[in-house]
Amino acid sequence: MSSLQIDAVLSQIRSMQAQIKGPDSGVGAPHNDVAKLAGVGNAVQAPTHSFANVMKQGLDAVNQAQAKAADLSTRFEQGVPGIELPQVMLEMQKASVSFRAITEVRNKFVSAYQEIMNMPI
Repeated sequence: MSSLQIDAVLSQIRSMQAQIKGPDSGVGAPHNDVAKLAGVGNAVQAPTHSFANVMKQGLDAVNQAQAKAADLSTRFEQGVPGIELPQVMLEMQKASVSFRAITEVRNKFVSAYQEIMNMPI
């Protein structure tokens, strides 16, 4: 894997982290999600940057990468001009790396959940 591909994956991870933190996560600033969950304000609402939302966005991105790789592969097999093998292989590797990354996130989450559930009360 080239350093360019690694840099691309790292930039995607950083952008997802920035989405999670949101614009109001500065030091000393009250976190709106905590205030909503505590009942401060008009109504209790689910946080907009919840783990489920971030995980869904990640799964959607992986799905799009896999669909793009499959489409490019099909077009290459059909002999569409302008589609070259290195381009197809690169997209397939991107899809593979993103799938492995989201699988690791899922595995870590399940592991943390199991550890919490096994804690004595």
